[in-house]
Amino acid sequence: MATIEGQWDCEVDSPIGQQKSVMTIVSKPGGGFAGTNTGPLGSLDITDGTLTGDTARFRMELTAPFPMKLECEATVAGDSMTGTIDTGAFGRFPLKATRRG
Repeated sequence: MATIEGQWDCEVDSPIGQQKSVMTIVSKPGGGFAGTNTGPLGSLDITDGTLTGDTARFRMELTAPFPMKLECEATVAGDSMTGTIDTGAFGRFPLKATRRG
């Protein structure tokens, strides 16, 4: 089973260009995970995190420049994570992250 705790350097390819951030993920008592995703536009809470095998699923809620719920799914392989962020009406964007040493 994969582990997801730690700090991750994250890149998302979006219509407004590549967005870089740092995700900090911690395990929650009783299972699951939570954390923050911090980038140039501010910080988002990571909520509802689950890790099943090597598949991570979590949510983030963007408030600026306009409200948007982000549904994320990624495969964790060692210190790499690849997947997508589903923005709803704006489509899905590729997510790539590398765990910091």
